Amino acid sequence: MNSKDYLADVYQDFFGSPLVDTKTVESMEEEGIDISKIDSFLIEEESKDLLRKAIDYMRRYHLEEEKRYLDFHFLLYGDNKEMMESIEKILEEASFTYRYVEGKTVNKLSFYEMDTIEKVQEGFKSSFIVLKDIKGIQLRDDAFRKVFFHFLEENLSHKMILIEGTKEEIDYFFEFDNTLQEKAFPFSIVGRNPDVQDLYQEVLQIVQGKEQMEDELSVKILDYISATYPKTEMDYPSYRDRLCRELLFHHDVPHVEEEKSIDEIFAELNELVGLDKVKKTLHELVDYMSLRNKTDDLKLKNVNLHMVFLGNPGTGKTTVARIIVNILYHLKYIKQNKLIEVSSKDLVAEYVGQTAPKTMGVVERALGGILFIDEAYALASKGNQNSYNAEAIATLIKAMEDYRDDLVVIFAGYTKEMQDFLDSNSGIVSRVGYTLEFDDYTEDELVKIFEGMMKKAGFTVEEDAYVRLREIIRENIGTKNFGNARFVRNVYEKTIIKHASNTRNKKRKSILCTITKEDISCENLKSFL
Repeated sequence: MNSKDYLADVYQDFFGSPLVDTKTVESMEEEGIDISKIDSFLIEEESKDLLRKAIDYMRRYHLEEEKRYLDFHFLLYGDNKEMMESIEKILEEASFTYRYVEGKTVNKLSFYEMDTIEKVQEGFKSSFIVLKDIKGIQLRDDAFRKVFFHFLEENLSHKMILIEGTKEEIDYFFEFDNTLQEKAFPFSIVGRNPDVQDLYQEVLQIVQGKEQMEDELSVKILDYISATYPKTEMDYPSYRDRLCRELLFHHDVPHVEEEKSIDEIFAELNELVGLDKVKKTLHELVDYMSLRNKTDDLKLKNVNLHMVFLGNPGTGKTTVARIIVNILYHLKYIKQNKLIEVSSKDLVAEYVGQTAPKTMGVVERALGGILFIDEAYALASKGNQNSYNAEAIATLIKAMEDYRDDLVVIFAGYTKEMQDFLDSNSGIVSRVGYTLEFDDYTEDELVKIFEGMMKKAGFTVEEDAYVRLREIIRENIGTKNFGNARFVRNVYEKTIIKHASNTRNKKRKSILCTITKEDISCENLKSFL
């Protein structure tokens, strides 16, 4: 009889109910174990019963009412980190209070950081162990995994080991040793996805505990949660905390952004000055994806959307990336309408062994959306940091393959410098589906960008002012590190400041809203190129 069957038999009466009675609960509370907290845990009812039984069994064993020692090793299924911590805490309290495991040390081991067998051995010196970030095991080689699972199997006795993750992550984890799960981890705690009412009641409790709330607002909260929570990709605690912050700060629910049509999204793209080649490529890509979505009869391959953006400063790379997020979200290619913008310093760590975890942390933040790596060529830099950069690149390449259905990566940078980056690892080019080249803006296009900025701000620009603007553009265009649209924005901002000075003593609206030749300013502009 295995541990699970034995525990079930101990706690079965004629009706099959768990024998954790009120008197026992009161005794546990006196001993410092608030077992009643389990009632509020967002886990399945069967899992709640299992937790109660396991904790009470530890107590009974401590009181010598039970003679057989059971090794309690749990699989915690779910992605609610807050709930995981609550389960960890109550099992930890029970294990130490009833001296079910030796010592009082808890080791939480992350596979993003546990990259040597020595670290595994050190971590397993504790008798209460939590294995976290288990999908990080795919970063380790076969030799490490083989030794790890052998070591795990040899260190199960008189310890409590918790393994946390989603069902997919835990199933993948045990693929490396498909007999160990059934043999050593019979106990499963399964998380429950909270519904709208769960969330609504908890938000009300938190907010009303801090300030008075009008009935009208409580109704708006329920309407907001009903409209947005079923669609969100945020985990439960993050969604709840963000909503509570908004309510306590603004005393109102956040604005619900209306979903844009594909035509509206493309209108934003088409309004951008220039970028004709980029626009053409994106239109063709969307046409292909739309065709796939219209029918299952055509056997069309899935699209590899990892991209490289090549172009000089200020050519619209980041702006286009933000529009692509909307397009891919609308076409349901990505689950979340989010763009995570990073640079090399956000991926590369200062010490050995820290770069892969740091890079994977960024990848995890971007899952479900787009990861935009600006100035990616910095990852190919030479010198003492080169091995760390190579580790970041290798981690990204693996993530692009492992999460190809849940992540789009865009590498962006200056055309010439990006060639070194692309040559630094052949795996990059093989995993990139699209390379978009962002040409420098022409003089006319730069003037049009300036005109759009002024129009949006409500200004009228005199013809003489445009003549002066063109003179400034011709003096600088083509120079080293010319900023394209970024250059124009600097001229625009300096012009507004100069205009404010020139009209300091003016009151007529027509004068205040008109940009003249004298307002066009290029003072100290070189420092902004």
